[in-house]
Amino acid sequence: MNVAGIASNRGRNLMHIADESPGDAEIAVVLTNDADAPVLDEAEKRGIPTEAVERTDGEDRRSHERRVVDALDDYDVDLVCLDGYMRILSDEFLEAAPTTLNVHPSLLPSFPGTDAWGDALDAGVDITGCTVHVVTDATDEDGEVVDELVDAGPVVTQEPVPVYEGDDEDDLADRVLYQGEFKAYPRAVEWFADDRVAVDHDANAVRVEGDEAADLPDRRVTSEDRAADLRYGENPHQDAALYADRTCEEESVVDAPQLNEGAKALSYNNYNDADAALNLVKEFDRPAAAVIKHTNPAGCATADSLAEAYERALSTDAKSAFGGIVALNRECDGATAEQVVDSFKEVVVAPGYTDDALDTLFEKDNLRVLDVGRGTDEGEFGEISEAHTEKDLVGGTLVQERDQQAPAPEDLEVVTERDPTDEEVESLLFAWQTIKHVKSNAILFATGTETVGVGAGQVSRVDAVEIAKMKAETDAEGKSADGAVMASDAFFPFPDAIEAAAEAGIEAVVQPGGSVNDDDVIEAANEHDMAMVFTGSRAFRHD
Repeated sequence: MNVAGIASNRGRNLMHIADESPGDAEIAVVLTNDADAPVLDEAEKRGIPTEAVERTDGEDRRSHERRVVDALDDYDVDLVCLDGYMRILSDEFLEAAPTTLNVHPSLLPSFPGTDAWGDALDAGVDITGCTVHVVTDATDEDGEVVDELVDAGPVVTQEPVPVYEGDDEDDLADRVLYQGEFKAYPRAVEWFADDRVAVDHDANAVRVEGDEAADLPDRRVTSEDRAADLRYGENPHQDAALYADRTCEEESVVDAPQLNEGAKALSYNNYNDADAALNLVKEFDRPAAAVIKHTNPAGCATADSLAEAYERALSTDAKSAFGGIVALNRECDGATAEQVVDSFKEVVVAPGYTDDALDTLFEKDNLRVLDVGRGTDEGEFGEISEAHTEKDLVGGTLVQERDQQAPAPEDLEVVTERDPTDEEVESLLFAWQTIKHVKSNAILFATGTETVGVGAGQVSRVDAVEIAKMKAETDAEGKSADGAVMASDAFFPFPDAIEAAAEAGIEAVVQPGGSVNDDDVIEAANEHDMAMVFTGSRAFRHD
């Protein structure tokens, strides 16, 4: 789609559209009514043809517009985009030209006219923004401007922008441009380029195909409040803050009160690790405990009691658990608290604490105690309500559905000659729920419903097996990989990982399947009398 850009000054929106080429749209020509307009130089730098059609002394509005139309006739344009064009257009231009858009620096119908920023500041609003709208005739039969018709065309899209205490017009104008117009105008152009827009002039409305409510909508408008100033980010030279989504109904470390107020506040890394730990123990209905280090599980277990679950989780790798994060999915009792304080931990997260547990935990000055119970009496978690997660990138945001897969025994496809025993199936399912929270490439050894060894974040899957084997042999207390099961978050590309697992004594394996070498991997498992099951879906975790 070819776009004609018309501006009177710098035309920064037009140059942004030219640089972005939304929907593969291209600026075919830039036209101005001022031969000295800076936009001409910027267009020429980009190789965009330019036209200057200045209004002569005594020339009326419609005569000038006819010359503008004549100048554009030399270019095959499908859309006209105005950007700070300081002329009101009449039907003389609008009926001869393609659909014409303008961007106005407010959320119309609020603050039309030439001083939208000042009007917003005078009104004391804390949100303004911009509006991309279809330009309609705002003149009478004599070509005189009708004020109430200015900026009154049907709205294509809008973008909200905050107004902060102490802003002046320059501050607000810059924010509206860079945070609002630079988003909204390319979006509108892309919609037109993709032929998704229907303009209903009679109803003064625009309808955009696909711009509707959805789990992953075309447009996301988010607003979060700063909940805490953090001492620093991942490293001391990085500034950081915590922002809260006040619509979240699920238990979260973001709004969890820190019960020992005298202890130092949580750091960026504390929040990140505590969130990872909490999400892991939410996987289980039985009493569960996890110890997290750098967002990876050092150990996880479920048991009949919370204290037993914690003991089994910690004994997976007590060395690595030093300085880690503890998460519990039941109210923390005194027996569990006694174990938690037996070695250095940074944070403990639980849905409530008994009085004797708090007495014990508060003895440790540097242990932060978070209550994620939201004031419930049950001491357990509620339903998971947040369906998506997101990760900010430089220049954008990745959004995905949360990985809530939880296969049942009947969902597992047995692919080996030997079926897993009932005990092995229970352990395989526990391992699968846990490995979802281990960074890829990930391998996890488990016995019963407790971890034995974890190989996390390796670029080679067989290396992850070797690390899990080493952890089980050297760091696990009272545990062994001999007779354990193994989970892999993705398929095995070669049989070498199965050979390494067999050397460690692994007897059953759960993995997604789907490799071109599945037959070779299954054959290796059969040679070692291993049971192997496929889940049919992988469990990568790259964050």
